[in-house]
Amino acid sequence: MTKTFRALLFEQIDDQVQMNLQQLTIDDLPEEEVTIQVAYSSVNYKDGLGTIPNRTIRHYPMIPGIDLAGTVLESRDARFSKGDEVIVTSYELGISHPGGFSEIARVPAKWVVPLPKGLTLKESMIIGTAGFTAALSVQRLEESGLTPKSGPVLVTGATGGVGSIAVDILSTRGYEVIASTGKEHEHDYLRQLGASQIINRKDLQAPDKKPMRKQLWAGVVDPVGGSTLEYALTTTQYGGSVAVSGLTGGGDVHTTVYPFILRGVNLLGIDSVYCPMEIREKLWNRLASDLRPGKLHESIVQEITLEEIPETLHKILRGEIRGRTIVKL
Repeated sequence: MTKTFRALLFEQIDDQVQMNLQQLTIDDLPEEEVTIQVAYSSVNYKDGLGTIPNRTIRHYPMIPGIDLAGTVLESRDARFSKGDEVIVTSYELGISHPGGFSEIARVPAKWVVPLPKGLTLKESMIIGTAGFTAALSVQRLEESGLTPKSGPVLVTGATGGVGSIAVDILSTRGYEVIASTGKEHEHDYLRQLGASQIINRKDLQAPDKKPMRKQLWAGVVDPVGGSTLEYALTTTQYGGSVAVSGLTGGGDVHTTVYPFILRGVNLLGIDSVYCPMEIREKLWNRLASDLRPGKLHESIVQEITLEEIPETLHKILRGEIRGRTIVKL
């Protein structure tokens, strides 16, 4: 087994988080059941928040990266053997446990998902936590009754990781997708992903406090939250559902009970971090089959190196990243 490896290390110095590439040894990693040679990781908004002291990372120093995919080097769990290709996303990875921005990782066996047939390691990280969250949102919406015949589906924050893959999955499944973004130069990108219509995110901000408005969409995938979620709830059709998974637009939501008691609107909370393994494995298998995004090898992805991660993390917080960014280790 490789004795030394490279990793990106976050260290807190006073009120700043410093990011530096370090040469580490296996002994620097915690004792866990599964040791993985990381092939790819990916960059998520949550990773960007890790550059803000004490925002998401529990303690320092820490190897960030909430996603990884690679090959098992060693396992003390009978379910996994040397050479197995595996995925690890979320849980405490990159938050309180050394994460995926590292050439080698050690993780608890209970976090590990076998790579589904039909996906490569690279494709699994193009999907990553963001794509898993998008797929979980679509699955929950469909479990609540949404079908392509129900009507249009709104996707907010559509150029981001969750939004981009949600547009892709929904359009591939035959839905009419309304994509919301504040980036006028990205309209062609969203059309390539399958958006039927694109609206400015400012149009999802209401100047008044009306408890309900014209019914516009049968379902909503919302990784934005804040006032965008407020507007989405007031404009969802009777019996429709809103799947919320993020807070890039803020964590405070001011609403009334009227959409729920007069239109039967469902607010679906989407958590991909501690999603039970039974659901997690089934959904990863769906991501390799009927929920597979159709644009995995097109404009949705850019590939970077470990050295390029710090600048990319700053960009994702500034809203300058579109689609998915993967890290080749």
